[in-house]
Amino acid sequence: MEAVVYTSNTGSTEHYAKLLGHELRVSVYSTEEAGNKLPTGTEIIYLGWIMAGKIQRFGLARKKYKICAVCAVGMGQTGTQRKEIREKNNIPGKIPVFTLQENFSVERLHGMYKMMMNIMVKTAGKTLEKKTDRTPEEEDMLDMMLHGGERVKIQNLQGVISWYNGKR
Repeated sequence: MEAVVYTSNTGSTEHYAKLLGHELRVSVYSTEEAGNKLPTGTEIIYLGWIMAGKIQRFGLARKKYKICAVCAVGMGQTGTQRKEIREKNNIPGKIPVFTLQENFSVERLHGMYKMMMNIMVKTAGKTLEKKTDRTPEEEDMLDMMLHGGERVKIQNLQGVISWYNGKR
């Protein structure tokens, strides 16, 4: 593995990428930086934020690099929704997919993303608040929507780190 490449919107994915790069002792590049520094075919771990189930800039990274693992960063709890993410992004079965929970704050968003998430928080949040039999994941999602919160932790990367160490 030569590098970790990421795209970030609010900083959570960038934070995870830097933590992962430090742990694996590999270089870390944003997609913009990687375009100038990494040759086509370089083996990477790709990290991207999720919008509507799609990993942002994944398609571009797939065309240029040899992606050995994918980390999708979103509102869902770490380790959940992997099957859905794999299917929606057409990730081959041989490539491991890891999902990581982001920090969430509507205030960190900009433009249309801020508007979309404000609407989502109001509608989905109200629906979740009214639900009497919430799952632990729904409780966490509601808490994150209402109060924000710091969810980026090195512990969330243990699956990726274990996978990488098992490859070497």
